[in-house]
Amino acid sequence: MTMKNFSRILTATLFTAFTSVGVADAAGGKAKKLEHQHWHFSGPFGKFDQDAMQRGYQVYETVCSNCHGLEYLSFRHLGQKGGPFYLDKCPAGIPDNIDCSNPNDNPVVKAIAANYKFQVTDGPDDSGDMFQRPALPSDRFPGPFANEQIARLANNNALPPDLSLITKARHSGPDYLYALLTGYEDTPDTVEIAAGQYYNPYFPGDMTQNMKPEFMDHGHAIEGVDVPLGGVLSMAPPLSDGMIEYTDGSPMTVEQYSKDVTEFLMWAAEPKMEARKSLGVVSLIYLVILAGLLYWSCRKVWSNVDH
Repeated sequence: MTMKNFSRILTATLFTAFTSVGVADAAGGKAKKLEHQHWHFSGPFGKFDQDAMQRGYQVYETVCSNCHGLEYLSFRHLGQKGGPFYLDKCPAGIPDNIDCSNPNDNPVVKAIAANYKFQVTDGPDDSGDMFQRPALPSDRFPGPFANEQIARLANNNALPPDLSLITKARHSGPDYLYALLTGYEDTPDTVEIAAGQYYNPYFPGDMTQNMKPEFMDHGHAIEGVDVPLGGVLSMAPPLSDGMIEYTDGSPMTVEQYSKDVTEFLMWAAEPKMEARKSLGVVSLIYLVILAGLLYWSCRKVWSNVDH
């Protein structure tokens, strides 16, 4: 490929991208601006809050897991170093020969897996049949639905997304997830939505198609009437104040539930984040020292050379 042809392709690609964005914006596909939240894991030195992750897992298991899976996460991940239920030493009553830092022997993880609300499909057995059994730490989280068709039938033909990587799959993922969970509003008077749908200004969509006829003129909102930001989704507001009991004294509010489950899902999407950041900091320090040594060496070597 010549440089001229490459330039033409690049120009065409950029033009298509920018015009596509313009079309989406012109169609009303906008959402309310996200407000940045303070997260424990933000920044180069950010770390996960283990207490928040544990509460977040409680929110996920109690509410979110009824519709959303964690396809890429195994129970043992909960007990890995940096995870919400990691133990560096065993609690009282555990035999001395048990290494609780090993996720497969972690008593909390084993209990969570064995008592999880959905069982694992295994088999075939000696008769050739599949069977259900309690989960083990090595098992992945079993999903709430056997297949996509059943999931759609149970959710007004909407397919609940898997939450394993949800904070990475959305722009400003943590802020978006928190805003979505806390941002449900009453349907504006200018629009009409179908039964089983719910308005959320933070959910990207095009509310033009939901505008009542009396507020429209040839496909556009009449003068003085704005098309509401956001969109509609099939998920009802999943959280309400006091629905989940915290035992550590944390506020039992929608805002706290949303922050906690977001922290947990951020960890689920990037369980090695703390190790990665630590390695990055050490690497930067090493490079700064190396650069200083190289500069000093260069000055030393060339100091006696006549110019």
